[in-house]
Amino acid sequence: MSKLYVLGGRQRRAGIKEPTAADEWCLYDAALILEVDTLSGAARVCVQYQSPEEARAGQRPSAHFHSGARTGDILYTCTTTEVLTYRLPHFERIGYVSLPIFNDLHHVTPTRDGNLLLANTGLDMVVKISPSGAVIAEWSAIGEEPWARFSRSTDYRKVATTKPHLSHPNFVFELDDDVWVTRFHQRDAACMTNPGKSMPLASENPHDGLVNGDHVLFTAVNGKVITVNRKTLRVEKSFDLREIQDRNGEVLPAWCRGLLPVDQDRIWVGFTRIRQTIFKENVRWVKSSLREGTLVKPTHIALFDMATKECLKEIDLEPFGMHTVFGIFPA
Repeated sequence: MSKLYVLGGRQRRAGIKEPTAADEWCLYDAALILEVDTLSGAARVCVQYQSPEEARAGQRPSAHFHSGARTGDILYTCTTTEVLTYRLPHFERIGYVSLPIFNDLHHVTPTRDGNLLLANTGLDMVVKISPSGAVIAEWSAIGEEPWARFSRSTDYRKVATTKPHLSHPNFVFELDDDVWVTRFHQRDAACMTNPGKSMPLASENPHDGLVNGDHVLFTAVNGKVITVNRKTLRVEKSFDLREIQDRNGEVLPAWCRGLLPVDQDRIWVGFTRIRQTIFKENVRWVKSSLREGTLVKPTHIALFDMATKECLKEIDLEPFGMHTVFGIFPA
């Protein structure tokens, strides 16, 4: 793969005033898709996007592409309140859905029957919709009635945040005939269509869950890749990327998300730099893990060889305007 598409966002320039509680939800001012040349390390912006007023909360909403999927020449992605479909390689937009039930969408992927699965993170739900936006099914990520804590009459696109989330579902996937989702707070992947089935992830907070042959590959946000056997539903291997990549006093950023297998051993992984923001819910542990004077690496993607436990290549994305990474796909 000489070229990759990387999905994420550009951080808003810092102002002179001290951050307020509202600033947590407007850190990024543009959703970006980069085409990255893995040989030269150069990149170009393919898409720069901001949600329209009717699909966002307030006048300074955070703008970034969360994760998606590529099928042939079609790329699926989402913002926090929209599902967008592009035809490659020219990024012609051929599909768009935005529904009042959307809040903090984290992932979209097509299903075998031609519909779409969504991680509707803000409502602790998994949702199945048609390409035109008809709701086909809804599942609670914690096993309650999907609307037990929420109101169908509310337009959640206009709600900046519904935190604290009870589950924070991140990534949806189909395994055989079942629908699964990664659950950040429960530290597992849970089956929505067959309640009770789960993949415990060794006390790690997962993000991506990518079916890859006989296994499911997960990223843990603290810098690990976990391999689960799809038949036994148990962890077979866990790779600590920090041990491979940390050197010269530098450490990986805390947020590890975005995953693309190249072959049996090599994988691309995305990393987002932890910055000095007012985020407290999920990054408090970072302060205790970073030594004084530690240099945190910039937002980047890296190619690892899991067999030899080597980092083969790193590409810094910040010079091209990307400060948060959510997805990596072959170009």
